[in-house]
Amino acid sequence: MNKFSCVIFDLDGTLTRTNELIFASFNRVAEKYLDKVFSPAEIVSMFGPPEEVAVERLVGTGRTNEALVDFYEFYELHHQRLAVLHEGIRQLLDVLKTRHVRMAVFTGKGRETTRITLCKLGIGHYFDLVVTGSDVQLHKPSGEGIRKVLDTFSLPPHHVLMVGDAVSDVLAARETGVAMAAVLWDSYGKEQVLEMNVQNRFSSVDELSVWMTSRLSDNGNDVH
Repeated sequence: MNKFSCVIFDLDGTLTRTNELIFASFNRVAEKYLDKVFSPAEIVSMFGPPEEVAVERLVGTGRTNEALVDFYEFYELHHQRLAVLHEGIRQLLDVLKTRHVRMAVFTGKGRETTRITLCKLGIGHYFDLVVTGSDVQLHKPSGEGIRKVLDTFSLPPHHVLMVGDAVSDVLAARETGVAMAAVLWDSYGKEQVLEMNVQNRFSSVDELSVWMTSRLSDNGNDVH
């Protein structure tokens, strides 16, 4: 059984319940600049590149900067009302920190919204590295972000666990050879993830915590 010395977390739908905030932020832009409202499914279909790319595709290059200001202002203003950490996540992060496990974030979110969420929820200090959609050339489902973590900490794939809620997370983990923990407590792609036959699947943070803590290396920084 592999012992993990590094855990990479997706952010939205994994650590945080932020989908409602994301949908509302996109629709703030859509209403103002396009006079329309998108369904959650339509907004999810835009995911992949970070929001600065998605917003540009929506409103056009000439209005991108103005629309992004509106997006970020709305996202930050309404964060406390519409976004929370999933119950049990902070306790899990505390355990991993105590066990000297390296922790990273690999998210498709852009750099600015990632910064806002990590700051507003008070979890930024847990992570040794944060890789956003603004920091890679190839977005999820590419494993470029995972490879950045492996390279930064000189880690072999079998010592690393990816935790995420989407098909793109599973594909990125498979591409790079790291273990995958699929979490289903807030996944909009739950049925598609289930169809991928991921061995390690979890319906609650408590389930993940019990499983994960039994698979941590004795010293998270000791990799052989």
